[in-house]
Amino acid sequence: MGSLPFSVSDLQTSTSGARSSPTLLCTPLMGTTVDQMLIEMRKAKEIGSDVVEIRLDCLRNFNPRPDLEILIKRSPLPTLVTYRPIWEGGQYEGDETKRQDALRLAMELGADFIDVELEVAHDFNSSIFGKKPENFKVIVSSHNFHNTPSSEAIGNLVARIQATGADIVKIATTALDITDCARIFHIMVHSQIPTIGIVMGERGLISRLLSPKFGGYLTYGALEAGAISAPGQPTAKDLLDLYNFRLIRPDTTVYGIIGKPVGHSKSPLLFNAAFKSVGLNAVYVHYLVDDVKKFFDTYSSPDWAGCSCTIPHKEAALKCMDEIDPIAKKIGAINNIVRRPDGTLTAFNTDYIGAISAIEDGLRGLNGPNPASGSPLAGKLFVVLGAGGAGKSLAYGAAQKGARVVVANRTFERAKELADKVGGQAMTLAEVDNFHPEEGMVLANTTSVGMKPKIDEAPISKQSLKNYCLVFDAIYTPKETRLLREARETGAVIVYGTEMLIRQGFEQYKNFTGLPAPEELFRQLMEKHA
Repeated sequence: MGSLPFSVSDLQTSTSGARSSPTLLCTPLMGTTVDQMLIEMRKAKEIGSDVVEIRLDCLRNFNPRPDLEILIKRSPLPTLVTYRPIWEGGQYEGDETKRQDALRLAMELGADFIDVELEVAHDFNSSIFGKKPENFKVIVSSHNFHNTPSSEAIGNLVARIQATGADIVKIATTALDITDCARIFHIMVHSQIPTIGIVMGERGLISRLLSPKFGGYLTYGALEAGAISAPGQPTAKDLLDLYNFRLIRPDTTVYGIIGKPVGHSKSPLLFNAAFKSVGLNAVYVHYLVDDVKKFFDTYSSPDWAGCSCTIPHKEAALKCMDEIDPIAKKIGAINNIVRRPDGTLTAFNTDYIGAISAIEDGLRGLNGPNPASGSPLAGKLFVVLGAGGAGKSLAYGAAQKGARVVVANRTFERAKELADKVGGQAMTLAEVDNFHPEEGMVLANTTSVGMKPKIDEAPISKQSLKNYCLVFDAIYTPKETRLLREARETGAVIVYGTEMLIRQGFEQYKNFTGLPAPEELFRQLMEKHA
C-alpha cells in the first residue's frame, strides 16, 4: 500500500458521528469472579477510563441474571458487555443460544453497549429489533488474527458489518508491519458510521495510541500490563499518562522513535512531558519498524513530522533522506529526522552534539571561565576508544572543534579507517595503556566495556588515567561505570553517558519544534526514570 497523506480536512469532511465526541477509553475486565470484576471496575474509574468491558467469557461460574444485574447496576462507569466465543478468540465454548440470550439480557438490564461477532450479528440484531433501549448501542466486531487485508477488502468488510444493522463497526486486524496501521486509519477517517479500528500486536501499537487523531470511536487500555485482552494492548495508565491520550486531536502532529526493538526507549516519556509542559499539540510514540523506506513512504504527510532513529536503522535511514546535515553525512549515521512542511526529510546526528557539548562544559569547569569564544577542545589531544557509530560521532565532533584526534579500536584497520577520515592517528585498544605523549589529554570511551552486566570491567588501566584531565563514558547503564569511578579517583573531571543522552534529546527537541528544550524537565525525568 502506498502513502496515504492524511490531513485534518479528511476528518472534518467525514460525516462520522464519532467525531462529535473524543475517542472513549475502554478498559477490559478480565476477572474470573464477579467480585474481582467489581474491584477492577473501581480501579478503571480511578485510572480515568470512560467505559469498562465486562468479558463474560472470563468468568469461571457465570450465572446470567444475578451476575449481570450486579455487574451492570454496580458499575461506576458505562458498561460494554462481551461474551466472546472461542471461534473469535475468546474463552466461551458452550451453547450459542445461551450465549446470545445472555447478551440480550445484558441489554435489558441496562448495559450501554454489547459487542457481537459479525458471523452471528444479522440474526442477533433481528432478534432485538424494536426492543433496543434508546441509548443502547450494538458493536458488531470482526477479528483477524493472521494479517491486515487490503484497503479494498477492509472496505468490503465495513460494508458487510454495516449491513447487519450495527450501530458501531469494530475491526481488529493483526500487524505484520507497522504500515498495516495506515489502512485502518484510512477506513476510520472515511467511515460513515462510528468505527473502532485496531491493529493488534506490537507493530500495531500506533493504531491504538492515535485512535483520537483518526476519529476512532473507542480504544482499549488494559488495567495492568499482565491483563491484556488482545495482543499489543497498552495499559490505560500509559495511554493517559505516557502518551497524553486525552490531548490527541485530528490536528495533532506525530513524532516518534523508530527502532527494532523499540519498546524500551524512554524518549516518549521525555518528549510527551515536554510537549505537554509548553502546550504543544504533538504526541511522540514508539514505532517498531522493520523496513525504513516503506515506513517513510507510507507515513508521508506533514502530520508525521519527524522521528528519532535508533538501532538498527541509523545507517539504513540515511538512504531515505532528501537532505543530510554535513557532519551527519561524514559520520555516516543519523539519529534525528525532521519532515519539512513540503514533505522532504532532513536528517541530523545529535549524538555528537550531545557528547561534545557535555565534554566542553566539563573542560570549561576545569579551566575556569575563558573569555575566548573558541572551543576548549581546540588543540587538545582527544583519545576515542571504539570506532563504531558513537566513536565516529565523537571523533568527527572533536575534530570539528579543533582537537587532535586519536582513535583506538580492537581491530587496527577500523581505527585507521576512522582516524584517516578525521586527520588523526590510529592504534589498537591494547596500546592505549602505554600512550601518554602529554599530560591533560581527554578520553572518550564508546566501547561497551563496563556496561551492565559486566560492570566490573574497564577499557583501560587506572594507572594510565593519570594522564587525562577529563574522561567521558558513553555507557549510561550503569551511570557510574568503573572507568568513571577510577578516573574521578585519579583527579580527572568525569562526564556521564546520561549527559550525552539528555543533551542529544535537547537538540532533537529543538530540531523538531524550533523551541529551546525544557532542560530542567528532561533532567528531572531522566533522574527519576533512567
